[in-house]
Amino acid sequence: MKGSLDDALKRRLKQMIITECDIDDVSPESLADDMVIFSDASPLGLDSLDALQISMGLQRQFGTRLVDSKDFRRHVTTIDALADYIQPE
Repeated sequence: MKGSLDDALKRRLKQMIITECDIDDVSPESLADDMVIFSDASPLGLDSLDALQISMGLQRQFGTRLVDSKDFRRHVTTIDALADYIQPE
């Protein structure tokens, strides 16, 4: 199943981002699947240090390495896009 259709995977990704970035005032349920993760409109308020934390969390929890910043920006845009990257089919 494609990642963007897997609600459990998307919830796990949201929780991983919240945990890795030490965000206390946002719940996974409050994050839209199509929300741009790194934007001024995002309730997460993430920066480049958070990108590194997310990258390390993806490696630990999913065995996925996104060490190149261009690859990271290409795949970590929304929860749906990230889920599709992790689970393409």
